[in-house]
Amino acid sequence: MRAAAPVQKDGPRTNEDIRVREVQLIDADGENRGTVPIQEAIQMARDAGLDLVEISPNNNPPVCKILDHGKFKFQAQKKAAEARKKQKTVEVKEIKLRPGIDKHDYDVKMRSIQRFFEEGDKVKVTLRFRGREMAHQELGYKLLQKLKEDTTSIAKVEMEPMSEGRQIVMILAPR
Repeated sequence: MRAAAPVQKDGPRTNEDIRVREVQLIDADGENRGTVPIQEAIQMARDAGLDLVEISPNNNPPVCKILDHGKFKFQAQKKAAEARKKQKTVEVKEIKLRPGIDKHDYDVKMRSIQRFFEEGDKVKVTLRFRGREMAHQELGYKLLQKLKEDTTSIAKVEMEPMSEGRQIVMILAPR
């Protein structure tokens, strides 16, 4: 039977978890103290009532800083939450058309497409054929060409019209 591997803590190593002889030390005031033996660095952190936190473990010697570890973790969580909040996921919205679409219905679809682009989403235009409409696919390609021309000012074609069985698919992305 093999012993279980030690549990890896998330985040930077602190105090006794730092397993090197010497560290590049930055004190609580932000001043560089140079290369210091690890025991001396831990003692300085304890005297200040703070923790020794490994900031840059890949350097030789590793860079450690004397600071409050709880406050450090809290600020890192806040920074990560802020970054997540600023992220915008691009969704792909789908608009379904038929080859014999009426002028007014086409205008309604165009307004929806325009709204999707304003929200920063991509649009997948699907043109579906039924029955004997398959014999006149050129009408579908003409319709998609017209749609492409109508959206050139606000969108770029990410995927040209492509036939997939009984439908033609085209993907547009906002400019």
